[in-house]
Amino acid sequence: MYPTTLTQLARANPFCAPLFTLQKAEEPRHSPAEQGHSRRRLAAAAVSDEVSCDFGSMKYYALCGFGGILSCGITHTAVVPLDLVKCRLQVNPDKYKSIFKGFSITVREDGMRGLAKGWAPTFIGYSMQGLCKFGFYEVFKIFYSNLMGEENTYMWRTSLYLAASASAEFFADIALAPMEAVKVRIQTQPGYANTLRECVPKMYAEEGLWAFYKGVVPLWMRQIPYTMMKFACFERTVEALYKFVVPKPRSECSKSEQLVVTFVAGYIAGVFCAIVSHPADSVVSVLNKEKGSTALQVLKRLGLRGVWKGLVARIIMIGTLTALQWFIYDSVKVYFRLPRPPPPEMPESLKKKLGLAE
Repeated sequence: MYPTTLTQLARANPFCAPLFTLQKAEEPRHSPAEQGHSRRRLAAAAVSDEVSCDFGSMKYYALCGFGGILSCGITHTAVVPLDLVKCRLQVNPDKYKSIFKGFSITVREDGMRGLAKGWAPTFIGYSMQGLCKFGFYEVFKIFYSNLMGEENTYMWRTSLYLAASASAEFFADIALAPMEAVKVRIQTQPGYANTLRECVPKMYAEEGLWAFYKGVVPLWMRQIPYTMMKFACFERTVEALYKFVVPKPRSECSKSEQLVVTFVAGYIAGVFCAIVSHPADSVVSVLNKEKGSTALQVLKRLGLRGVWKGLVARIIMIGTLTALQWFIYDSVKVYFRLPRPPPPEMPESLKKKLGLAE
């Protein structure tokens, strides 16, 4: 039988050994971080034999961003009536004493159409925020993971989720700020403007470009802790549900079962998000209603009790909203057949170091 490979040829004839040595020398070498990233790509692909793109590719990031647009734009627009009442509770608690009174007063004064005030800036603003929030989260999560290496990524995964989500939300809030300012002005100042087209030129004429960005810092105060909690709590809750609640591995669950887990984990994360971010949300609502005030002035005036007004409404809104966002986002990943890595597992190299390898 004739040798068919360089390896066999080298063994059959010592004079051909340099060919085999040359072939081995030319194989590319990868750093531990790159090797870990390659293994995560393979793990993501292993979940489904047919994926539409590589994990971490530009197409992957683009479709994740598209999922973010749908998840944030649709959900925030759907809860505009509750958001409107919540904002009015925050800026005028003497008039709007409760959720139910807020709804009844709004309907009595503005009719049913009044509950939809601010839907256009809400849809545009939160679509842009969703694009950056989810798209950049995937970018930063993979980028930081590659810097940390496979073992550190596993051991410090909660810190990874926190850092990636905070980085993404920093840019997402810059994209959101202009439309958030317009939305709050329409919702909390009756008679000021009824539509996006009326409000934008009026705000610009009165206060210039600053009118649209004076709420960026309070937005960072509200949204960055919110998003850090949203992503880290969601990721760890999903991991815990598959480990302690779901009776079988995720790879054996149907797509529908996986989406149910996503929804439950999203709602749990949403409740914590609402509590963490509510004081800053109250400041944003009052700040965008008034002219010439600063975040610190508003915070002092509201006091400890004032910043918690409207919390129940916000928990209901954010819990439902966060659960639906994760559900829509994960559904987009399923629909477009994006790679979806399984819950994190301890790398074999770390198991060996800790003496846990079989």
